[in-house]
Amino acid sequence: MSLDLFSAGLAREIAAMKTEGRAKPPERVIVDYLAPEGARGPRYRLEGSPLEFIRMNSNSYLSLSHHPAVMAAADEATHRFGVGPGAVRFIDGTFSHHVSLESRIASFVGKPAAKIFNSAYTANLGLALAIQNKKTYWIGDALNHNCIIRAMRIANVPRTNKAIYRHNDIDHLAELIAKVPDDIERVIVIFDGIFSMRGDHAPIDRINAVLAPHRQRFAEGLITVVDDSHGIGAYGATGRGTEEIVGAKADVVVGTFGKAFGVNGGFVAASPEIVEAIRQKSDTYIYTNPLSVADCAAAETAVSIADSQEGIDRLTHLHARIAQFRDGLDALGLESIPGAHPVVPLMVRDTDKTTAMVQGFYEGGVLVVGLNFPVVPQGDQTIRFQVNAAHTEADIDAVLTVLDSIR
Repeated sequence: MSLDLFSAGLAREIAAMKTEGRAKPPERVIVDYLAPEGARGPRYRLEGSPLEFIRMNSNSYLSLSHHPAVMAAADEATHRFGVGPGAVRFIDGTFSHHVSLESRIASFVGKPAAKIFNSAYTANLGLALAIQNKKTYWIGDALNHNCIIRAMRIANVPRTNKAIYRHNDIDHLAELIAKVPDDIERVIVIFDGIFSMRGDHAPIDRINAVLAPHRQRFAEGLITVVDDSHGIGAYGATGRGTEEIVGAKADVVVGTFGKAFGVNGGFVAASPEIVEAIRQKSDTYIYTNPLSVADCAAAETAVSIADSQEGIDRLTHLHARIAQFRDGLDALGLESIPGAHPVVPLMVRDTDKTTAMVQGFYEGGVLVVGLNFPVVPQGDQTIRFQVNAAHTEADIDAVLTVLDSIR
């Protein structure tokens, strides 16, 4: 009886979410993968549908999930060490593959050390727990990802010790940093590298410039943290992400192996001292089993591919397909947010039209994501496309043909 009453209460909450437009639709189930063939890229089958779908909603930007070397690395590691670690990291759950991956990703992003997590989400939470104290002040971008917002909450950052600047508004950031009390010991300025709903990036160079006069104001310093989960591997001439695009560095980089690298897991790359603080203080690192050795071996192989000529070739092809798709939107007279990232938003600006277009794409064999209010502000209703390295010229033409038929 108690569970019946409890479940009924939850059902009412979910019904309210549906009324407000915040509820997510039922999850579609992928039941098959069809390898690329000829001019056609990969296709996917969904439970209950006879269609073969082009995925324009995957963040596997370099399309490495089915790379033979990545799968072979996971298989070899599994056969050597098994499918699970059997313990948390500090109770002999650390394997050679964990340490090797940490060294590899630190080198890739140009930091002296790194610590890996089960996801970039838990990496942000763990970082906040490691670096927060009662004399820490946080400043973040208004469009930061949910995990950054949650990180501040889980670290118990009081309202008096945080501020939010308008999206990419550096003048507003300058106003906020000037108002930070002088008795604050350390300041964290945190922002996404790529903003995943829009495909635009943080101007790290301008952020650094406005913060420079304040770097010595605080007893324990001022640092910048960028979560470049959508940028690392997919953005910039060599896939080094937002830092490479703007030619400027953040002090701490948070990222993921689950997007461009096509595997699983997250990381924080920073100084050895920050990494050791994570190991000592981060609940989301200490009290949970780590990534499997299969994930680690696959991720390290994927990073090595991204750091090779093959990776550059994949990036070159990806950038060409992004340009092709953006040129197609322009030819159709449709609105987007400018950028060179694989996230390409189509600004629809109407809820009913967005919903109808997403359904039209589905019926045309294309999987996309519609973003309606209140996920995005009223008037910013969007269809988000994500271009991948496995998409062919013919695939992009096919998507644009469907778009032309339903717009």
